[in-house]
Amino acid sequence: MSFDTVINRLGTHSVKWDAMEPMFGVPAQGGLAMWVADMDFRPPACVQAALETMLNHGIYGYFGDDSAYLHAITWWMQTRHGWSVDPKHIFTTHGLVNGTALCVDAFTQAGDGVILTTPVYHAFARVIKAAGRNVVECPLATVAGQYVMDFDAWDAQMTGSEKMFILCSPHNPGGRVWTQEELQGVADFCQRHDLVLVSDEIHHDLVMPAHKHHVMANLAGVQDRLVMMTASTKTFNIAGAHIGNVIIADPALRQRFSDTINKMGISPNSFGMHMATAAYSPEGAAWVDALNLYLDRNRQTFDAAVNSIPGVRSMPLQATYLSWVDFTGTGMTEAEFTARVAKVARIATNQGSAFGRGGETYLRFNIAMPHSQIVEAALRLTAAFKDLQ
Repeated sequence: MSFDTVINRLGTHSVKWDAMEPMFGVPAQGGLAMWVADMDFRPPACVQAALETMLNHGIYGYFGDDSAYLHAITWWMQTRHGWSVDPKHIFTTHGLVNGTALCVDAFTQAGDGVILTTPVYHAFARVIKAAGRNVVECPLATVAGQYVMDFDAWDAQMTGSEKMFILCSPHNPGGRVWTQEELQGVADFCQRHDLVLVSDEIHHDLVMPAHKHHVMANLAGVQDRLVMMTASTKTFNIAGAHIGNVIIADPALRQRFSDTINKMGISPNSFGMHMATAAYSPEGAAWVDALNLYLDRNRQTFDAAVNSIPGVRSMPLQATYLSWVDFTGTGMTEAEFTARVAKVARIATNQGSAFGRGGETYLRFNIAMPHSQIVEAALRLTAAFKDLQ
């Protein structure tokens, strides 16, 4: 597999590329799609082979016997993350936005507060509000250009109406890999305020060299309130399969979640089951190792260009493929710097304000694309802000 191959995705029902012009005004021809979090790389050959086997068989009935699928998940978590998962604790959902919505339904009531550490992945707030719950924004502090937890400030915010804490680990959009001490702080905070802790670890495989992701489930004393969420979709660029896992060790929480998923009649997509089973394998692991090295090269090229623009600074990326770029120093309004990126550089990005409090001066750039396109993006951004040089 060559990550350098440029694949034309226009006209393929790709939301990333085909929705770029109507949503952002960035022309389909000549524009660069650097917004929604899917990669412009094909998945490993083992995933393609699994789909070809299905196609060659030619019958697409209900999926049965998930033993190989469950074994693949438990093997991956043990081998890649040092986390021993009981297969009986695994629920399959239609992706992790669906998993988040199910957790909100299972563990909170209308009017309850659900805590988000903002700025953070925008879909969390969307499903919380849609369920009639209240979003409680606990802003992250910025120290030496990176996000850190601010537990003292968060403690002071609590009213007692909060019932759930949703953690994004690694953090999207800031790209932070939380330390074990920070994760323990989250666990202690949830203990103090009697909160169910939902740890969304969808980006846990996409970690830059020299950094290591720590699984929340491996912390002591947190299992009685912990819900883990993982997926193969971000790791292997198969988000269209809409498959994810909610993993719950505590029996009482597990029963509440089981009741919720059963009442909604949710069952897995067979294509996603086959794809995830194939991906969580030694071949898939080798592909991810190569991917992370490639993403790190993209990061270095992109950061060098962005950080050379006066007043612009990218947050040091420790994980994910999402560069979080701060335009505060330009003195421009959000509308002004966003327009330059979209209309002059012809790059579609996610606006920082969509991620909640603290994101107003940022744009999020997806750097999971062939390196030649990263070089092109760097040239365009430099030209779009050349008057600041």
